Amino acid sequence: MAAARSRKTNKAKMLVVDDEPDNLDLLYRTFRRDFNVLRAESGHQALEVLAEQGEVAVIISDQRMPEMKGTEFLSKTVPEFPDTVRIILTGFTDVEDLVDAINAGQVYRYITKPWNPDELKLVVDQAANTYELLKQRGEAIDLLQNQHWLVMEMANIAQSQDTVAAALPAIAAALQKVTAADGVAVHLVDADALGNDMGTAGAIAAALLKQAPLITEAITSQQLKYIINTAKAPNPSTKELYEVHQVGSHGTVPVMFRGAVVAVISLQWQQPHEFTKTLQDFLGMASRQVALTLACL
Repeated sequence: MAAARSRKTNKAKMLVVDDEPDNLDLLYRTFRRDFNVLRAESGHQALEVLAEQGEVAVIISDQRMPEMKGTEFLSKTVPEFPDTVRIILTGFTDVEDLVDAINAGQVYRYITKPWNPDELKLVVDQAANTYELLKQRGEAIDLLQNQHWLVMEMANIAQSQDTVAAALPAIAAALQKVTAADGVAVHLVDADALGNDMGTAGAIAAALLKQAPLITEAITSQQLKYIINTAKAPNPSTKELYEVHQVGSHGTVPVMFRGAVVAVISLQWQQPHEFTKTLQDFLGMASRQVALTLACL
């Protein structure tokens, strides 16, 4: 389970695969303004690129390549990257291979060589939009599942724990599961200051909590505060603080009850992490569930 992550802040990634350097260079120059274009000269090399770089939005692959056909290469990417949209370039009439690949959902479209640049750009734009829709649909399903699970888990914690202090670690663990944060802390707040009781889960830098300005800002403003990339923190001392504790992204969520902040949730990632509107809305819902759980106890 993990709340949604954004793909819109940076260029979408595209992988182009062709054993002919001229074609590879042409594809790179065609799409480099709109995409973060990765290149590979064979199916084997392309698989290595994906293993290192992770999921890409679109793959454009030549069909006729030594050692591994394009359709064979693309079929190997389906299990790990089902949402990636795949396009084949072919100068041959490999009808049977192409039809089988299309029917199996491994190829979105095929383009014949020599291709029309405008046609290829149109197909790639459609492919990128398809990828985005697939990710949004997956995120919506994940969000509903996460919401349902979290509501049930908070109810279980309220029923099974006798005190707030005893419940805090379980609440932190539940929040870590639905956000996929590297570490989560739930810290009680008393008179707009951090109290003594805290529950943690995962790789949390607990020493950071009473030093990070973000915590105070969240309590004072009664709003979610976050830093996507702590390496770009405007304040040098804050940047150094995160560097010391090896925190790459930090989010703090105030937990409100009857108009007052009763706790603060600290979410820490070791790498930069996007705070999309979907994630922000989810954290707002999660904070309300935590407030209800604490109120029950």
